[in-house]
Amino acid sequence: MKVSLFKYLILSLLISASNALLASEEADTTKSNDFDVNEVLMHHIKDTYEWHILDYVNKNDEHVVVSIPFPIILIGNGQFDIFMSSEFHHGDKTVKRGNNEYILYHEKIYYKSENGNEHGIEYKLNDKGEKIVANAKPLDFSITKNVVGVFLIVIVMLLIFLSVARGYKKRPGRPAGLQAFMEPVILFVKNDIVVPVIGEHKSEKFLPYLLTVFFFILFGNLFGLMPIFLGGANVTGNISVTFTLALFTMLITNFSGNKEYWKHIFAVPGVPIWLYPIMIPVELLGIIIKPFALMVRLFANITAGHIIVLSLISVIFIFKSAVMASVSIPLGLFMNILELLVAFLQAYVFTMLSALFIGLAVQEEH
Repeated sequence: MKVSLFKYLILSLLISASNALLASEEADTTKSNDFDVNEVLMHHIKDTYEWHILDYVNKNDEHVVVSIPFPIILIGNGQFDIFMSSEFHHGDKTVKRGNNEYILYHEKIYYKSENGNEHGIEYKLNDKGEKIVANAKPLDFSITKNVVGVFLIVIVMLLIFLSVARGYKKRPGRPAGLQAFMEPVILFVKNDIVVPVIGEHKSEKFLPYLLTVFFFILFGNLFGLMPIFLGGANVTGNISVTFTLALFTMLITNFSGNKEYWKHIFAVPGVPIWLYPIMIPVELLGIIIKPFALMVRLFANITAGHIIVLSLISVIFIFKSAVMASVSIPLGLFMNILELLVAFLQAYVFTMLSALFIGLAVQEEH
């Protein structure tokens, strides 16, 4: 028990150190004398077109950024353009392809405006009087940091579960090594989440999807806590990723729904006919609201956790005092321990609710 607790604390310290390193790198790259907390937080949360590794000042007092560029894939004005993100030089240069000239501004790609400022950016006022970018955008199918993060999570999952599958073939009934480590978690998802909710006979059909969702979210949450693994990619804190996962659950639920499920929507049992004009729209909205809640819950919890941890670490650089480290580091460590718990909890909640929605759609009339 003591050994397990010691390992847990070491892992939490490693996570805190990696987050502190991330914040310190942002502090070094801040162009003004004041540490911009908002810039640090947004840089970590937002998706980017490169994998930032480190930056430093060379012997000639030049600021050097070391990063891994990703492919930019754009369709603009009927033209298909592919180039590496390094051609933008971190937003300092434009990229010209044929009749199109692109500019990278706040991690978004726009057409350069001839009427814009020195960077080619033109502004306009919205209905609230706020200044927003007026430049048009091309269709963007680029490979971003979060896309690479998804690929890496998928590769890790394939390596783990293909190894586990080979272990079951070689040693049926005698788990060992990685197989023995993963089997309790797999059985937990099956016996404590899927089967009790969906039922013994129908659970096998949906078990592959629910296991995939559980481990994808779990690995995404855990890797997102340590920037050294995914280069700071915030996969499960990206609304597009959680939207896609929730969309899969919605499609599987509704395409698997039996006649009793649809009868409950269009002819709610026990409800007077005169209430149908009210109940039917409510039930139809529920088809969208339930997966929407799945999407927002996962996105909000993971994003909020990252913001709190980085904010605590940033306190050191805001006050520019080592004394603050004695307060912010322990608090950051405590939050990282909670985040490890949240990583498992959010994977469990998403899988459990997905199984619940599917179970309600396939259950027979009692």
